[in-house]
Amino acid sequence: MLRTLPTATQISRDPFQSLVGSSRLLREAIEVLRLVAPRHCTILITGRTGTGKELAARAIHQASARSSRDLVSVNCGAIPADLVEAEFFGHVKGAFSGAICGRAGRFEQADGGTLFLDEVGELPAEMQAKLLRALQEGEFQRVGSSQTVHVDVRIIAATNRDLGRMVERDQFREDLYYRLNVVPIRLPDLAERIDDIPEIANFLLRRSCLREGLPEKRLSEAAVSRLCRHNWPGNVRQLQNALEKAVALSGDRLVLSETDFALPKGPRTEVACDVPSLQVPASGLDYDAVICAFERDLLKQALTLTDGNKKRAADLLRLKRTTFLARWKTLQEAAA
Repeated sequence: MLRTLPTATQISRDPFQSLVGSSRLLREAIEVLRLVAPRHCTILITGRTGTGKELAARAIHQASARSSRDLVSVNCGAIPADLVEAEFFGHVKGAFSGAICGRAGRFEQADGGTLFLDEVGELPAEMQAKLLRALQEGEFQRVGSSQTVHVDVRIIAATNRDLGRMVERDQFREDLYYRLNVVPIRLPDLAERIDDIPEIANFLLRRSCLREGLPEKRLSEAAVSRLCRHNWPGNVRQLQNALEKAVALSGDRLVLSETDFALPKGPRTEVACDVPSLQVPASGLDYDAVICAFERDLLKQALTLTDGNKKRAADLLRLKRTTFLARWKTLQEAAA
């Protein structure tokens, strides 16, 4: 999707260009992002660490009618529990020890704009109730004040946790969950969109060189292959760190090789591969039939895990979608 580093004008024209990739899972997520960005609805972005949740939030804000106002970000997991309320709603002078002057909270700072609640699943239970009221009524009181403050704020929340499961375990308020989960958008793991890795890597490499004021470097085919074989548990953020390290340590070389990336040389996945032991009976066995049955079972398991989504099942098995479909058709015909 991005063949060259976009200019500031291009990014302002299409904020979603910062989400690099052309895989189906990413394209589906971006399509939803484009649809909801101009609206006023609350959005809940889910995905593992490093998948680009904050990038998506910024793109939504830039594509909305609120883009001329502030996007205020709050990392809900990085605020001490006793300061969360003051951080959100502000406080007046003398409200607590150390409050030597009044301060506006994040809600007031985001008035007319967007408030991004990152890692919202980390909020303490008491604060969840106060946040719910502020979202429902659009009003709150500063800590230590009885004066009501009214704001117009759009909420985008993000989490790498399963809030639905947390609700079941009484770890997150059900009413707050439904208030945030108006439009849910899931960003896929990098491991689910393997084909995007070369494009993302080249984009990040160009950006890193530009930021460092270096001549543009490129990746060798072997380096690209090495990157595509890695599992990337830290997702795009981990890939970005690996590329920045390679740029910093490559000196004047313009081509980065596979040795510039200290990554496993084996299969792309880092998950242990436990192959069941099979004893060959003295009477022998039908090799082709056994292999077909084993392969059919693997494909069925992948389909079960992905609710029948063949593209995601193929990604799960590190196969191209066309390969998965061809093998599935062949195995089904053989079993008929």
